[in-house]
Amino acid sequence: MKASINALIKILARKRLEKRKLAEKDSDTLLEPTASNIRVELKNGIREWFLIIIGVFSAGFGLKGFLLPNQFIDGGATGISLLIENISSISLSYLLILVNLPFLILASRTFSFKFAVKSMIAITFLALVVHIIPYPTITQDKLLIAVFGGFFLGLGIGMAMRGGCVIDGTEVLAIYLSRKLSLTIGDILLLINIIIFSFGAYVLSLEVALYAILTYLAAAKTVDFVVDGVEEYIGVTIISNEHEELREMIVNKLRRGCTIYAGKGGYGEAGDSYDRDIIYTVVTRLELAKLHTEIEKIDKNAFIIMGIVKDLKGGMIKRKPLK
Repeated sequence: MKASINALIKILARKRLEKRKLAEKDSDTLLEPTASNIRVELKNGIREWFLIIIGVFSAGFGLKGFLLPNQFIDGGATGISLLIENISSISLSYLLILVNLPFLILASRTFSFKFAVKSMIAITFLALVVHIIPYPTITQDKLLIAVFGGFFLGLGIGMAMRGGCVIDGTEVLAIYLSRKLSLTIGDILLLINIIIFSFGAYVLSLEVALYAILTYLAAAKTVDFVVDGVEEYIGVTIISNEHEELREMIVNKLRRGCTIYAGKGGYGEAGDSYDRDIIYTVVTRLELAKLHTEIEKIDKNAFIIMGIVKDLKGGMIKRKPLK
């Protein structure tokens, strides 16, 4: 009996030890992807903020090196701030925050609170850069001011968008109104800027308003060059062995629809090909950075094909907010 009890004790102890080892193994297995996800988030976060910082300094250079010393204005929220600064004694640094604040409140409801906070930090940083850094006045030539002031300002706005935020809030208003009206984002931005330039012609002069239009066109073309336009969508095709997990991530985490179609590998010998599911989804430019981050968490070797989609109708794109 005593020997049987000792044997039972040994068996139970062995089982307990096996369970402990199995639990430790499971814990290590769970910790590995978690640590990997943290590294991916950190790497992509650093890249995004690097782009935002470059954008802020570029926009600050365009404002203080070209537009502000020569009493020029631009379109958008920045143009409104410059217009108020020219007719009042309020510093541009404060105006950049105050004018953009209503647009950021709208962004927190239209897109997400995280997006609004990120944009608010970027705009506050831009205000500090404009207030603190003594940029030199580059030129007095009005044509050069309009072209290169618009270029550096547009470069800053575009780089901030590539980083997943905005430093000019009128894009947020345009995206919001485009969902309510039968107008494109580009059309709404044009209408907003026509109103701003009209006030500029009335308050300052017609010449300043005409140069402001040139500044706006230079900035808009630069933004298009950097981010391919805020109103464009990106069609993304993903080929991966982890297709089911990627599908769940797109539907549940990004709140986007996707299409699954069957494919067959064509690399190697004919006998080596095998069936696989291919995922196709459409996201906005501002969501692209987050999509890349989430894909990298699941499969770093996923094959991704991206193409610009000018516009679309239906589906989940315009009904769901950005995350």
